[in-house]
Amino acid sequence: MPAEFSPHSGCILIWPHRRDSWQNGAYAARTAFAELISIISRSEKVTVCARFEDYDEARRLLPAGVRVVEMSSDDSWARDVAPTFLTDRNGAIRGVDWGFNAWGGLVDGLYFPWDKDNKMARKLCDALDVDSYDCRDFILEGGSIHSDGEGTILTTEACLLSKGRNPDMTKDEIEEKLRQYLGAEKIIWLPCGIYRDETNEHIDNVCAFTAPGEVVLAWTDDQSDPQYEMCVRSKSALENAADAKGRKLKVHKLPLPKPVCITKEECEGLDDLNGEPTRTQGERLAASYVNFYIANKHVIVPQFGDENDSRALEILRTLFPTREVVGVYARDILIGGGNIHCVTQQIPNARQFRKDG
Repeated sequence: MPAEFSPHSGCILIWPHRRDSWQNGAYAARTAFAELISIISRSEKVTVCARFEDYDEARRLLPAGVRVVEMSSDDSWARDVAPTFLTDRNGAIRGVDWGFNAWGGLVDGLYFPWDKDNKMARKLCDALDVDSYDCRDFILEGGSIHSDGEGTILTTEACLLSKGRNPDMTKDEIEEKLRQYLGAEKIIWLPCGIYRDETNEHIDNVCAFTAPGEVVLAWTDDQSDPQYEMCVRSKSALENAADAKGRKLKVHKLPLPKPVCITKEECEGLDDLNGEPTRTQGERLAASYVNFYIANKHVIVPQFGDENDSRALEILRTLFPTREVVGVYARDILIGGGNIHCVTQQIPNARQFRKDG
């Protein structure tokens, strides 16, 4: 599994549509998606999947160079439902088709049914003419893993060991599955992620590789915040770990915004799910600047109208000196439950897609 900071041939997104995830018929979310897609498309080919009823709008709002394809989905989290793409030493690319059960299935999943999302990886591999590995018996989302491209995988215990994913597997068995399908040599487990992250605390909201041997870690100095102890535990895990090459990790702290809570007006803009509200006024959302996307020429960072917005951009500019680091106001994406990294999935650069050419 290549690192995200390696060259890409493209990026996949899914046009937002779910009215119990995205307020006011997803209008505000679509505006944010369009801005994000426009930036990514400046340096890599973007493929946007849209439902039949949304195709014309997506085509109208997006740049001409963006590929829009009709494809059904349950929601819009491309990171978690699109394939995880791999490359081999010959430059061929393949996808891994993981099982998907809406972040916990009938134990603590976020919606039902999820069968359309569970078919997205296969459909995308077919559409891109990419061979795929069938790993549908193993539940895993792309947001739960980060790779350094050199054999090291980051993940969290809170997510991969949750009861709603692979409850019959031990930690060692899960590690072996990651080794088998991702070419991993070393798995670094953080104990937890971001407070109230409803994905069971995905790694991509709390920690990410910026270079081999270097990571950013979401951080707060507010000791009264439940997130503080979670940050301390994660920092300890990183500082006591070595990567697949035996290197100690250099940890860069990336400040968190002040708690972002949903408003009454935002809640009223969301449809109910099976007669129940999906958000409640004052609910804290899992806001983090770590949920950025590394494009070929840009690093696109969530912004929240917080005093730490500019500080996060400054830190990331020092870590990505060859890329333009830009902010996108992303509150309207966050209301859906994730952020910029969650709605994107990179396709690594490859000399050929199939081994037969």
